[in-house]
Amino acid sequence: MRNIHPVKVGNCLLDGRHIYIQSMLNRRSDDIQGSVEQAVELEKAGCEIIRAAIPDMDAVRLIPAIKEKVSIPLVADIHFDYRLALEAAAAGIDKIRINPGNIGDMDRVKAVADTCKSKNIPIRIGVNSGSLEKELLAKYGSPTPEALVESAMNHAKLLERFDFDDIVISIKSSDVNKMIACYRLAAQMCNYPLHLGVTEAGTERMGLIKSAVGIGSLLCDGIGETIRVSLTDDPVKEIYAARDILKCIGKRGGVRFVSCPTCGRTRIDLVGVAKQVEQALNNVDKDITVAVMGCAVNGPGEAREADIGIAGGDGCAIIFKKGEIVRKIKEEDIVSELLSEISML
Repeated sequence: MRNIHPVKVGNCLLDGRHIYIQSMLNRRSDDIQGSVEQAVELEKAGCEIIRAAIPDMDAVRLIPAIKEKVSIPLVADIHFDYRLALEAAAAGIDKIRINPGNIGDMDRVKAVADTCKSKNIPIRIGVNSGSLEKELLAKYGSPTPEALVESAMNHAKLLERFDFDDIVISIKSSDVNKMIACYRLAAQMCNYPLHLGVTEAGTERMGLIKSAVGIGSLLCDGIGETIRVSLTDDPVKEIYAARDILKCIGKRGGVRFVSCPTCGRTRIDLVGVAKQVEQALNNVDKDITVAVMGCAVNGPGEAREADIGIAGGDGCAIIFKKGEIVRKIKEEDIVSELLSEISML
């Protein structure tokens, strides 16, 4: 267990006791209304920290507009121009994501550090392969995990030079093995909170797989205080995916859904039933395990630990609770009867 240097982001305390789900707005930065609407959707879906790109001064208008409509912290994603960080701080941002090494001379770094310190605004240092300094590329020959972590530690030292230590670090890569190696090394070298993510993970299918492997592996190691599942898709899907990853490793409650892959013994439309049940349970917050199984072999036997479930028969099914059969139901009533039983738990 890492001894985390606690950092407060709005109403979220990054101290290792809770893993926060993060996402990023993907509406145009000049679409204020659309960005606000998306921020509201993300909060409703379970997002706990929202990041927004602030590419120019006009985009600073997003900050008060979004903060008026959501209660979760807002992070300004800033590159190169230190003045954007100062304006974002003045506008009430909760956290700033910036690379101290690419905003110019030390006076500019000091200006950002001093402003953030005076307003209790943490800074997330974000490093990836594309942002690696030329001297580190020359030293290591490529963006190796050692090069990326050294870059992040150097950026942190720039802020520490000005007595600033409300720091969060992210070291992302689209290569899952490299991403895992980076965070494991960073966890050994610092006690700052770490924001996990596989950057440019891809569209929904591969993005989910890569994120589950990368983020899940590190969380199982006890590494990571905030996470983002990066998908080329609706960011609301990132929230659902992050919640599922956390549930799979026991870091969040809620419905745990299990179902068998079917086989030649199956006599009901288990695939259809499973999809309907899973969809219906999507926003149910009960801390239970629900099983949808194809037959008696995979029903009360293998799924004995489930709080409730069904096992298919020939045009029918049984409902069971903790391995004990409750009653028999018709195939066409499986979904409605199962959901009815769940509502009474």
